[in-house]
Amino acid sequence: MNWYIAKVVFNIISGQGDHKPQFDEQYRLVRAETLSEAFQKAQQIGVNEEELLWNDKKELVRWDFVGISELYPVNELRDGMELFSCIHEEADGQSYLEIVKLKSAYVQSKLEEVEQSA
Repeated sequence: MNWYIAKVVFNIISGQGDHKPQFDEQYRLVRAETLSEAFQKAQQIGVNEEELLWNDKKELVRWDFVGISELYPVNELRDGMELFSCIHEEADGQSYLEIVKLKSAYVQSKLEEVEQSA
């Protein structure tokens, strides 16, 4: 069996869809014999995870599976290996850095809470 990383994409539509388009891109680890089997398994994940739910505004929210937009073989699994990378430009670099640092501090605080309760 081989490991693959599949990018599973969903379109999120709230209410009548009168909002800025939203998409959820999920990178999933899939185990399969072949690339074709990995693609089929990733597609099945997408289909199985389509969802209808109500948001806090009492609007129906649909998560519609769009497709598998990327599929990569993983030759080996090792500690610290890179699974995903994305380079993008920000209009306000300082704000981006501040947000990342705040998120990092939040994650660290949650880890400390878990460690203290254990």
